[in-house]
Amino acid sequence: MNGSGFGTIIEIGNVLVSEDVACEFFACDYEACKGVCCIEGDSGAPLEESELEGLEEGYSSYSALMTREGRERVDEVGFFEVDRDGDLVTPCVASEPSGACAFCHFAALSAESPAPAFPPALCAIEMAGKQKPVSCALYPIRITKLPGGGMALNLHRWKICSAAFEKGRREGIRVYEFLKGPLVRRFGPDFYEALCAAARHIL
Repeated sequence: MNGSGFGTIIEIGNVLVSEDVACEFFACDYEACKGVCCIEGDSGAPLEESELEGLEEGYSSYSALMTREGRERVDEVGFFEVDRDGDLVTPCVASEPSGACAFCHFAALSAESPAPAFPPALCAIEMAGKQKPVSCALYPIRITKLPGGGMALNLHRWKICSAAFEKGRREGIRVYEFLKGPLVRRFGPDFYEALCAAARHIL
């Protein structure tokens, strides 16, 4: 671990982890947000090149759960786009509010339900039993690639997740605890054990 003017940095192999990942509280509150993170944003969800083949191979299992506009967007551009920073991201449906992810599934509302600003969004990929992009599963952790092949894990704070930060505080769940599964999936169990040890030291 290293101290700096930006707070404590946890170093595990070639991965630098912000202390916020260990110290901040977080637990998704879908009842409050209704999946708006799949709808709002400047671009689609970040993708790793290794994920592209799986998205294409599993398409037949989850495409029926997508919207017609989402399928049309995939037909038009494929399973990824390149954003303005040159990164691979999920395709977005321009006609949807705020450019919803093409892989969204929108839950049906009953006639008695009040009309929301947007329909509740879910991930069609996950609904089909497949693994959604790791960047989605890891949110609010964002991965930044560093020169030399390293990575940095930082906490992304977005107003639409304010209820999730509040729920985490109420229930005493920290970011790294809530995201154990995705962290192990992406970095392995040894990394997660080292992160837990570092968190205990900091806390």
